Amino acid sequence: MIAIMSISFFDHLLRLKHRHRQISAGALVFERDDPVTRYYAVQSGEVHLLRRQEDGTGVILQRASSGSILAEASFNTDTYHCSAVAVADSTLVVFTREKVRAMLVNDPAAAQAFTIHLAREVQNARRRAEIISLRRVADRVDAWLVWNNDLLPAKGSWHLMAGEIGVSSEALYRELARRR
Repeated sequence: MIAIMSISFFDHLLRLKHRHRQISAGALVFERDDPVTRYYAVQSGEVHLLRRQEDGTGVILQRASSGSILAEASFNTDTYHCSAVAVADSTLVVFTREKVRAMLVNDPAAAQAFTIHLAREVQNARRRAEIISLRRVADRVDAWLVWNNDLLPAKGSWHLMAGEIGVSSEALYRELARRR
């Protein structure tokens, strides 16, 4: 039997007419309540989706890095429900809303790839929520390691792991030192 390799939703998007947008760290991609006219994918860098609270603090809803699709929930809304801010110099791939929606209606393989993509994103969100619900840093590290085949990221990337499990870099470094 011949295995058929499925194409990722990101790859389906790249088949559409698109443009690239360079954005500097700290720059706004879109603001909450802006009309959705474009969809974005992160080619390089990092963009966070932020939901501002009444006291001005922000809650990070998504940490989109290379290969990530930004704000997938906006595919079915008229306005953005949060803001998107580049946290590093980034290159975004920009698609028009009309082209993406037409692709999802007219291309069953693209629609299937989008469904698979969304299912993986839900799984990842649930995994992160479960890890963050743990009280002790040691428990969060243990849970993260289970999901990542007991492999720590490269030493220069530990701060990213700290952000992913919801602890300070210093708390993670102390826990990893304790384990040596």
